[in-house]
Amino acid sequence: MKRRKRRSIFPLIVLLLICVGIMLSALWLSVKKLSVDTDITQEVIGTLTNTEPDIPFSDLVVEETEVSPGFYYQSLTEDQKTVYKEIFQGVRDQQEFIYVHSPDSDEIGDVFHFLLYDHPELFWCTGEMQLINYDTYSTLRPSYTYQGEEWQQKKAEVESAAAACLAGVSMDAPEYDKVRYVYEYIIRTVDYNMEAPDNQNIYSALVNKASVCAGYSRAAQYLLQKLGIECIYAIGTIPQQGPHAWNIVKCNGQYYQMDVTFGDPVFQQDESSADIPADSVNYAYLCCTDDALYKNHTPDPVIVYPPCTSLDLNYYLLNGRYFDNYDGYTVLEGMNQSIYAMQPSFSCQFAGDEVYAQARDDLINNILPQAAQNLAAYYGLGTVWYTYLEDTDMNVFTVYWNYS
Repeated sequence: MKRRKRRSIFPLIVLLLICVGIMLSALWLSVKKLSVDTDITQEVIGTLTNTEPDIPFSDLVVEETEVSPGFYYQSLTEDQKTVYKEIFQGVRDQQEFIYVHSPDSDEIGDVFHFLLYDHPELFWCTGEMQLINYDTYSTLRPSYTYQGEEWQQKKAEVESAAAACLAGVSMDAPEYDKVRYVYEYIIRTVDYNMEAPDNQNIYSALVNKASVCAGYSRAAQYLLQKLGIECIYAIGTIPQQGPHAWNIVKCNGQYYQMDVTFGDPVFQQDESSADIPADSVNYAYLCCTDDALYKNHTPDPVIVYPPCTSLDLNYYLLNGRYFDNYDGYTVLEGMNQSIYAMQPSFSCQFAGDEVYAQARDDLINNILPQAAQNLAAYYGLGTVWYTYLEDTDMNVFTVYWNYS
């Protein structure tokens, strides 16, 4: 599959330690390069002996139901869950300083990561923080992109954009229909742009309509959560390209991989100069298996994600375009039916690399020319133009018809 060579959801971590002119008892500094992700910068100011007689912890008013659905929250110990709730409450309320019941900067950094992975609605928190450790607790100072009236305005814009999107799907719709709707909506309304502002959060995708994979994936998570669908923000890398984010969704009781960013054929179009309709969708990355996705994705080794093994919701299987073996006549019939219906494209998937290799040359040299002749005869055209694209990772073959 041809894609942009540059795709990065996060810059490399640069951890800065600053401690100038401070004389503190029992002071130490530490640096941590967090292995879980690359979007959070942690500045550890130091560790102090506890000198405050009354530590100003905030009373926790976070309900368990607000955090318990979180995939990453569920992986924490009870003490870590308390820290998670304390940070969640502080970031939600835009507190300047957050007091947490942990003196461990590593633990706090990991929990902070997990919080932002579970809660895409906290888009105003950049993921950067300053941290001071005491003997028994720590003071955390998060970085916020928006504050005050601007913060309220941005929140309202996100909520309005989400409402406009979700007006197109019923809460009573089957779970698969909800997942597919969100997948298609984001692909068709958001442009991939590495220079887009706010591109690590949902504001970029939902309001500005331009983002990178972090924004795509967090937007999908945010919208599906509103529809009552469990959706995990998954992280890892793309070999030879760098960090990447996608989703894992739970649908009809089973988990499936989903990559909204890779579902946009714009990556093929950029390098091939192909004339692809603007609303085209590559469905290979909708509700697929680990075996399929991990051909070109590598999950973070620290995190154990739910296994995704079912083909039940494979788009091509559901639509009769998934082939365990190659039969050129059957594929030609499918192409002809798409022509009769004046559909902009025909797409099919083959069960494995061997089947695809068997089909490829015949598709290009024999089946496509026959289908093009049929198109010309059916619509009375003197010349027929078509474009075909190959996703060799997912064994998907797509042809785009030009009816003019």
